[in-house]
Order: sequence, then structure tokens, then C-alpha cells
Amino acid sequence: MKGNLRGWTVALAGLGVNLILGVLYAWSVMGKALVVQWHWNKTQAALPFAMSTAAFALTMVFAGRAQDKLGPRWVAMSGGILLGLGLALSALAHEPFLMVLTFGVVGGIGIGLGYCATTPAAVKWFPAARKGLITGIVVSGVGLAAVYMSPLTQWLLKTTDIPSTFLILGIGAAIVVALLAQLLRNPPADYQLVARTVTAVPRAAAVSRRDVDWPGMLRTPQFYLLWLIYVLAAAAGLMIISNVAIIAKEQASWEAGFIPVMLLAAFNTLGRFGSGAISDRIGRTNTMVIAFVLQAVNMLLFLHYRTPLTVALGASFTGVCYGAIFTLMPAATADFYGLRNLGVNYGCVFTGFGVAGVLGSLLGGRVCDLLGSYSMAYTICAGMLVAAAVLAYATRPPAERTANA
Repeated sequence: MKGNLRGWTVALAGLGVNLILGVLYAWSVMGKALVVQWHWNKTQAALPFAMSTAAFALTMVFAGRAQDKLGPRWVAMSGGILLGLGLALSALAHEPFLMVLTFGVVGGIGIGLGYCATTPAAVKWFPAARKGLITGIVVSGVGLAAVYMSPLTQWLLKTTDIPSTFLILGIGAAIVVALLAQLLRNPPADYQLVARTVTAVPRAAAVSRRDVDWPGMLRTPQFYLLWLIYVLAAAAGLMIISNVAIIAKEQASWEAGFIPVMLLAAFNTLGRFGSGAISDRIGRTNTMVIAFVLQAVNMLLFLHYRTPLTVALGASFTGVCYGAIFTLMPAATADFYGLRNLGVNYGCVFTGFGVAGVLGSLLGGRVCDLLGSYSMAYTICAGMLVAAAVLAYATRPPAERTANA
């Protein structure tokens, strides 16, 4: 309990950084503008988003190691500058290939650098029993970002144009992230020992865990299970996120596509926050199973969402279940492999998100371009979610991870 004022400062600064990095989740509004104003097809409009998620995830591996070695401040600040640069350079990109390089590669690397510096820094200030809650608070910023970023992007597109929108967002992102990064700190070397001895935790969370480095993690089957679960579950949510504004227009004749984006983002935040608290009580994998099964049902119901109200409900429910992934996965990684190497360990697990980003975002656009609707994409995503639920149910902590006090 004592000494956590600095911990909460770090957690809230991480939340603020993620509120900017979440520009990624407002892409559906920008993608719709590229389709309507610049006449890109849906696959082309999804490409920058897909590449950004891939670059984001790959960067997490190296950035996580840098965060573990150098600390979060400089890593997060570098990420903010690169994200801003990628957005600003997108103002000069009028072809899909160039925007894949600017928003996709440069911006994605920036997001990866910034994101990897927030959660590990925050959770190291708190006892094991609060890992899920603190993780949920920090990562909720990424989902919540689209609540304000979507209408802001929509307003900028209406009052200026696509290039000016990219430029304004880029300058703002670089400045805000660089400032908030100054508040990110890892705790002193002896802080974890003090926190564990003075903090009472529930018996379920009081098990001592030996820290495992990334080569050791890669030798356990649980890593590959977590990675595959990440791919299958996140791809389904990303298919909706990257296309929801277009889905609203084509299935429900709803032109205000930024509204379902905002709803998805708001409930994404609820999922990130709520799943952390729930999983602290019933376990990470049990919470995953519940979220994935409910999301599979929602995907099948998307076949029948034909009004603004039903699309809004579907987008909201997608947000809750998708958001849970980003609390449960880092918390499960910490549970299985310890906190000391969480940055690089979770970076390795997070590469699954990169594969999911390419698979999910391109799946929706390509299926719609070929078949004229998203129906087959919904069915495929439902199947992937069922498979993810089965794998989550079968996943247990590595036996060698339990240490006797």
C-alpha cells in the first residue's frame, strides 16, 4: 500500500501515452475516407493498418528488451517521435505503397516502442494480486483513444483534407507522448521485495514465481499456445475494427461511421479494465474462454446486423471481448514467466498480434472485394474464436514455474 504514489503516477502516464498510441484504432475512419475520397479499394485501404500492426508487433520484441535494459522513458519518447513522423510523412503519401511505408512501417515502429514501455513499467510497482487490474488500466488507453480520436479525425477530414489530417495528428502525437514519457520510471532494484513483504495478497496470487528469460520461455509449450491464441482471437476483433465504418455504411446505410468506431473503442476500454479485475479472481485462461466464446457468437450475429442500432450493439460487444485480450495476455505472460523479463517476453508473445493484424484486416477487405459482403469473413472469424477458446481451456501454467517459499 505504501510507496505506490509513484506507481500510480507511472500507471497514469502509461495510460496517457496509450491514449495517443491508440490512433491505430481510429484507422477505420481514415480508411473510409481513402475509399470514398481517393477511390482506393477496401484491400488497399486496409494495407497501411495491416502493416502498422505487423511493425508494431515485431518492434515489441526488440523494444521490450530495450525497455528492460534502458528503462521506459527514452524508449517511449522515441516511440512518440517516430509515430508523429510516420503520421506526418503520410501527408505526402498519395499511393497505397507509400502509406504502407509511412503510417505502416514508421508509425507502427513508433507505436511498438511506446506501447512496450508502458505496461511493464507500471506493473513492476504493484504486487502480484493487482497485476490484472493495473495492466487493464494502462492498456485501456489504447482502446479509449478512438473515443476522441475518431470524431477528431472525422472533424479534421471535414474541415481540411486527408494530408492535413495526417500532419496535425502527427505533430500532436509527437509532442504529447514525448512529454508524458518523462514520467515513466522503473522501480528501484529492491522495490519488488519490499512490496511483496508488506502487501497482503490473496492466497491464489501469493505463489512465488521464478523469473524466466526469453530463451527459457521459448522452450515451454505454453508460449506457443499463448501465441496462437493471440493470433486467432485478435484477428477476429481486428477484422471488425479495421472495417467497422465501412460495415456500418454497407450493411446499415449508416454514414456516420465514426460512431460505431467510438462505441467499439469505449467498450474496448471496458473490456481491458474489467477483464483484469475478473481474471485476478477466476484466472486468466478461464476469462479468455468466456470472452472468446461470447465473441464467436457475436461474429455470427454480425451476419444479421442490418440497422444502425444492431451494428452499434455488435461493435460495442466486439470492443468488450477484443479489449480483454490486451489485459489477459500480458498478465498471463507475467504469471507464467515472471516480471523481470516481462518487456521482452511479452514482446515475443505480442508478435502474434502482428500476424493477427495482417490476417484480420486483410481478411475483411479481401473477402468483401471478392464476394461483395463481409459474411464469409464473419464466419471464418467465429471459427477462429472457437479454436482460441479451446486452446485457452487447455492452457495451464508451466509446472516448473511454481517455487516453494
